[in-house]
Amino acid sequence: MTGAARGAIGRSMTDDPPFSPALLPAGFVDLLTPDARTEAEGVATLMRVFASHGYDRVRPPLMEFEETLLAGSGATLADQSFRVMDPDTRKMMVLRPDITPQIARMAATRLGAAPRPLRVSYSGACVVVMPAAAEESGRQIMQAGIELIGPDSPQADAEVMSVGAEALAQLGVPEVSFDLTMPPLVPALLEEASISPSVRPVLMRALDRKDAAAVAELGGSLSETLIALLRAAGPAEQALDQLAHISLPPRARAFSERLAATVAAVRKTAPALRLTVDPVEFRGWKYHTGVCVTVFAVGRAEELGRGGRYRSSDNEPPCGLTFRPDVLFRTIPPAQPCPRVYLAPDADAQVAARLRAEGHATLAALSSTPHAAGPEQNRAEAQRLGCSHILSGATCTKLD
Repeated sequence: MTGAARGAIGRSMTDDPPFSPALLPAGFVDLLTPDARTEAEGVATLMRVFASHGYDRVRPPLMEFEETLLAGSGATLADQSFRVMDPDTRKMMVLRPDITPQIARMAATRLGAAPRPLRVSYSGACVVVMPAAAEESGRQIMQAGIELIGPDSPQADAEVMSVGAEALAQLGVPEVSFDLTMPPLVPALLEEASISPSVRPVLMRALDRKDAAAVAELGGSLSETLIALLRAAGPAEQALDQLAHISLPPRARAFSERLAATVAAVRKTAPALRLTVDPVEFRGWKYHTGVCVTVFAVGRAEELGRGGRYRSSDNEPPCGLTFRPDVLFRTIPPAQPCPRVYLAPDADAQVAARLRAEGHATLAALSSTPHAAGPEQNRAEAQRLGCSHILSGATCTKLD
């Protein structure tokens, strides 16, 4: 074998493949126009609706100390958290996988003396180790939402849902469905019925899978009640009517009645909102203590958002709703760009300023010498840049 051949083999075995500057880590993407524009304008619409109902915007940091962010309700986020070492303090820091625990921390500390009910809104990026659902591919996700902290009442639950519904209506999201559940109902029922602690996890999984045969086998004397709960799912009023006729012990009945009271409160504030109820759904509601909701667009499997009532680390009762803009904005048409006007070298600056104030985007000619380009060159450049008009002097002309 020649030296040249040996050298070629050595290079093929040891050299790394050429690195592309466009290559990104798995789960991270560049968001380009029109998607970036749709997300920015959509988030602005959400925040505007939230603000109109008195929800003041806050901005928690992207990173926090591990011992702070993953305390209390944040402990459930440990498996989804990227960690890095702070070179200053030598403490572990966490890239937030969820903003909600940060809002709870702020409410208990920086906003602890603020009047209750406390209404806050937020938006920002989060980073997760793995996507939460099979249909999601991103590890950098956007969140935008609201938290109502202080009152523990059906009216507070209903306010959060109705404000969220109004925001979706402003965006033009079609046929929205708010699917309600009460995660603590079944655990309370199993505890009150003295179901063996060793059986409860298996029985809960059977309920989660809607496996009536397994529920009948594992539920013992409670089987008939549990199967009736399985069947009490569907449009809100129909499901609640079935739920009201199921014999439940006191704690479980109290959760059932709170669910019904929340539906009634939502009907007062958003009577046309599509509501469904599933009293045994609990998947993903690890630290929630009351009514929870998942938001869908009818005919689509992706969750647009979710939220509900939980107990914060200082035992204050918040209720919130978090939307996923990266999922949400796939249900609406892309945001349209501003009309673009090409500014010829002799364009009148005051007229150009007025056009921008009226909602146009102006693209200035960058020729170093005024009047260097003639009308045909200006027209060609305006068309190349996607402009619909040319401003020359004080005259704005539409392109053919």
